[in-house]
Amino acid sequence: MSIPHLFRCPISLDLFTDPVTLSTGQTYDRPSIEKWLADGNLTCPVTMQRLHDTTLVPNHTLRHLIDQWLLAGPDLSSRQKPTKPIADCGLSLSALKHNLQSPSAARAAKLEALEKVRVLSVESDIGQACLIQLGFFPLLLQLLFQAPRRGDSELMQLALDCVLTLSPSTQLDSLNMLKNEIHLASLVALLDQGNPKIKTGLCHLLEAIAASPVTQELCVIMGQTRRVLQVLVSLLRDKSDARAAEAAARAISAICSLEANRGNAIKEGVVDGLIAYLSLNSAQRSASRALAALELLLGLEAGKKAAMEDLNAVQVLVKLVFRVSSDQEGSEHAVGSLLILCCDSARVRMEAVNAGVLVQLLLLLQAQCSSRAKTEARALLKLLRSMWSEDTGGRNFHNAV
Repeated sequence: MSIPHLFRCPISLDLFTDPVTLSTGQTYDRPSIEKWLADGNLTCPVTMQRLHDTTLVPNHTLRHLIDQWLLAGPDLSSRQKPTKPIADCGLSLSALKHNLQSPSAARAAKLEALEKVRVLSVESDIGQACLIQLGFFPLLLQLLFQAPRRGDSELMQLALDCVLTLSPSTQLDSLNMLKNEIHLASLVALLDQGNPKIKTGLCHLLEAIAASPVTQELCVIMGQTRRVLQVLVSLLRDKSDARAAEAAARAISAICSLEANRGNAIKEGVVDGLIAYLSLNSAQRSASRALAALELLLGLEAGKKAAMEDLNAVQVLVKLVFRVSSDQEGSEHAVGSLLILCCDSARVRMEAVNAGVLVQLLLLLQAQCSSRAKTEARALLKLLRSMWSEDTGGRNFHNAV
C-alpha cells in the first residue's frame, strides 16, 4: 500500500505517527522533528527559515485524516493487491482489532487475528506503522496481561510475540499499565508458570522496560517485586533451557542497572544466582552483562558478603579473568569483582591465588585488553604480592608489576 504524500513525514518519509506543526506551518512527525531540534538545528527542515519559536503544536486534523484513511484503506494483511475496502474484508485491520477486543470472539478467531498481526508487523514497515497508529500495542498488552486462562499458552505466546515485535517501534509508555496490581500479578504468573518461550519473551520485555526512560518507575516496581526476582533467579539456575537462562541474565542485569533495585536484588539471592549462571554459561553472549551486574552488586556491603559466602564465587571469577574472546568487558568486570572481594579478606586472597589468579592476571596484561582491565589487574597483583613466594616465579611476578 502506497502512503499518500501528505501523510508522510518530510524528514523520515514514513507514515506520521504523531504529527506536529512548527511556527512555519510545516508538519513533521514528533520523534523526527524533536531529534532535529535536539541536534542543535534552529531552522525549519523544509523552508530553512530560522525558528524563533520551537513550540510543537499537535496537528489533530491530519491525525484524524490518517486514522480515517487507515480504516478505509486496503487490506494490509494480504500480500496481493486487494480489491475490497477494509469494511468488507474479513482479514482487515478493523476486523482484526474487533476480534482482539471482543470478549465474545472465539478463541480460534483471536488466534487467527494474532497470527495476522504478527506477520504484518514482521513483513511490512508500513503495516507495523499502521498497527501502532491504530492502537494495537496497548490492545495486545491488555490481551496478554488479563487474568491468565489455563490452557491458553498458545494465545499468550502469540500475543507476546506480537508485543515484542512492535515494542522497538512504539512508545513504551503503554507498558506502565503493569503498575496495576492485577496486570503485574498476571505478568508474574506467566513468568512463573508459562512455557519456556513465554518465560524467555517476558525476560526480553523486562529488559526493554529497564532500558526505556518512560518506564523507569515501572522498572523500580519490578525490582521491588519479590516474586519477579525470585523467578528470574530460578531461571538463571535452570540447566535445561540455556535461552531462558540467558534472557533472565540480561533482564536481571538491566533491572540492577538502577541503583534503587540493587539492595532488594541481593536480598532475593541474585548474587548467588549470577555466580551459578556464570559457572555454567561463561561462553554465552550475556556473560559480560551478568559480570557487570555482579560487580555493581558487590559494590554494596550486603552483595560483597553474599559473594564471600558463596563457595564457588572466587573460582568462577578467576576463570573469567582471562577470557579467550573478543569480549574485553567481561575481563574488566571479573577483575573488578575480584579486587572488591580481595581488598578486605586474606582468606579470599589466598583462595584466589590457589585458584590460579596470578597466571590469569599475567596473561591478561600481555593480551590486548582495555586500559581499565590492565589498571585493575595491576592493582590486584600488588594486593596479592604478599601471597607470592620469593622464587624465580616471584621475581618474574615482581617485574610484571
